[in-house]
Amino acid sequence: MRSVRIPSDRVGTLIGKHGETKKLLEKMSGIKLDIDTEGEVLFNEEAKGADPLMVLKIMDVIKAVGRGFNPDRAIRLFEDDEYFEAIDLKEVAGDRHNQLARIRGRLIGAGGRTRQIIEELTGCYMSVYGNTVALIGNSVSLPVAKHAVELILNGSEHATVYHYLESQRPRLRIAEMGFDL
Repeated sequence: MRSVRIPSDRVGTLIGKHGETKKLLEKMSGIKLDIDTEGEVLFNEEAKGADPLMVLKIMDVIKAVGRGFNPDRAIRLFEDDEYFEAIDLKEVAGDRHNQLARIRGRLIGAGGRTRQIIEELTGCYMSVYGNTVALIGNSVSLPVAKHAVELILNGSEHATVYHYLESQRPRLRIAEMGFDL
């Protein structure tokens, strides 16, 4: 048995209305999930016929939902060449609460604009939840989005970050067309 822990306020999202999300995840992965109200998600990795790679993928999907992603977005992690990455904001800001709030605000931007620009220009999904910022993307777009997030975390101006993202667009487009870089 393996387990993944998620915040208790995300358990309802992982289960879904009438258990629909849980059923969908079980169907897609072939792995039965046991979710308790405290946020502990148990599953049997030695289930008959369970693909070892699927065990890792379902763990990432569960973690992504736990980090604030909508299950519809987290399901993208079942695809090949899709990855999940979470960055702990406390490592950057320390334990100063006002610093964490400022960093979260910078990552989201006015009206969610910064998050939206990062998502649109990289094709990655981004979630700022609690003390983390999480990303879902492929092997080409994820490093670009992660670098943009790191620039913001290190205090770069938003204009600098947007310029960096714009400069990466041709590279991302080539990758989208299926050419290796």
